[in-house]
Amino acid sequence: MKFTVVLLLCANVAIGAPFTELRRERAAARAAARNSGSQPMILASGDRIADSGNNTNAQYSSNWAGAVLIGNGYTSVTGTIVVPTPKAGTGANGRSSSASAWVGIDGDTCSSSILQTGVDFTYQNGQVSFDAWYEWFPDYAYNFDAISIQAGDTVTMTVTASSKTGGTAVIHNQSTGQTVTHSFSAQSAALCETNAEWIVEDFESNGALVPFANFGTVTFTGASATTNSGKVGVNGATIIDIQQNSKVYTDCGTSGSSSVYCRYTG
Repeated sequence: MKFTVVLLLCANVAIGAPFTELRRERAAARAAARNSGSQPMILASGDRIADSGNNTNAQYSSNWAGAVLIGNGYTSVTGTIVVPTPKAGTGANGRSSSASAWVGIDGDTCSSSILQTGVDFTYQNGQVSFDAWYEWFPDYAYNFDAISIQAGDTVTMTVTASSKTGGTAVIHNQSTGQTVTHSFSAQSAALCETNAEWIVEDFESNGALVPFANFGTVTFTGASATTNSGKVGVNGATIIDIQQNSKVYTDCGTSGSSSVYCRYTG
């Protein structure tokens, strides 16, 4: 289960006043409500239904899609994506549509804390915006300001726990050469180190899930985790798809030992 936050403060494209205002509103909401944004994984309510892809045994969540390793001693998780170009999602009805791709430690079987970092992508009125962020739940997410993200950029995300209450979040934009890092220490909520994750999320703002963007396909390549016993790939990971109101919006799976993919099917 995971808890992240929506951060829309550093768009790298020229955008009009309506979208600028949207970002200001989200920033204000984030400051006012610590539960605005990413969340621990929430199991989908209602009947489970087989999705239309190859993962008929997927677990369903209302906010997470991707892959989760469940075990012990996960101290680092990494993955690389090509940033997608988001489009309006099903049911957006003129509102902005957003999604987030991230890597993290804990948040599924361990919900007390999550160390994570990732990229948000948002579409509104023909404009797109991207934000890089870091978080140690239950604190909310913060933007990395000294990095620009555009559609098509190749971005590597890595979280590392130096202890159960400290670590780092790093985002490296291979396309621009920019790297940003945030260090955590003496966090009040300790990690369990029992989950490693590669996730596309429908995150929360102002207490509700935002309209889920049509992100096309997001693929985490070079996906791996470090444990007390060494480096592992994604073999054996639990696959998760997003299901809301009895409709499945993603088709996720793994390819080989180091790739996780999610396709928008809404």
